Amino acid sequence: MNNINQEVGKKIKNFRKWRGLTVQQLADQIFKSKGTLSKYESGDITLDLVTLHQIADALNIQVEQLLYKEPRHASPLMNTVQSSFFKNSTRFYSYFYDGRNNSLIRCVIDMMAQSDANRYRTVMYMNVKDFENYQECENMYWGHTEHYDTLTTLILKNQATPLENLYINILASFQESEKKWGLMAGVSFRPFMPIALKMLFSRTPMPETPELYNELKISKEDLRTLKIYNMLAVT
Repeated sequence: MNNINQEVGKKIKNFRKWRGLTVQQLADQIFKSKGTLSKYESGDITLDLVTLHQIADALNIQVEQLLYKEPRHASPLMNTVQSSFFKNSTRFYSYFYDGRNNSLIRCVIDMMAQSDANRYRTVMYMNVKDFENYQECENMYWGHTEHYDTLTTLILKNQATPLENLYINILASFQESEKKWGLMAGVSFRPFMPIALKMLFSRTPMPETPELYNELKISKEDLRTLKIYNMLAVT
């Protein structure tokens, strides 16, 4: 139990820092003392559900984002399929290349509970500094994943800027693989325009090598396909 308290407390602390709040500021918003909130963050006090919801509301996040569960365990995803990229994992790591500043963008995707047939609540943390404290990120997106044998689609909304929606399609997710390519379509704000880009998904963090950078960049083969079909396709 103490380990769960510490993990939940760590999430609260990371989200608080991400929001730019001091311990006192967040404590004031949930009508607790600074010392009490500090003990929540250190895991010395077990949170009740009412307080957990109050903290989530104050941080403008979903309460599920504060809950702790082991990231590597048998998942409800794809129980009926013997071989699947999404089976046995509820956390995934994703990468794409940002040509505006020549940088690698790291993302973490957490799959939550099933909300409907073939649909799972999903949160994506984009441009994380490191995977240990991935809640400290540039943007958070909340939505759902629709999963079918031949195609998986993530439909996500920016929690800070609701006008921004992301659509990510991953082909042939029924095939067993340690990594899969996806195509993300959405809006860029630097400059403001619709975009589409390649994303690489992995069950575990990948070595950030020059080879990975090159894989994520649009290649000559990508351009050849673009000319043939007049569209960007990723398989």
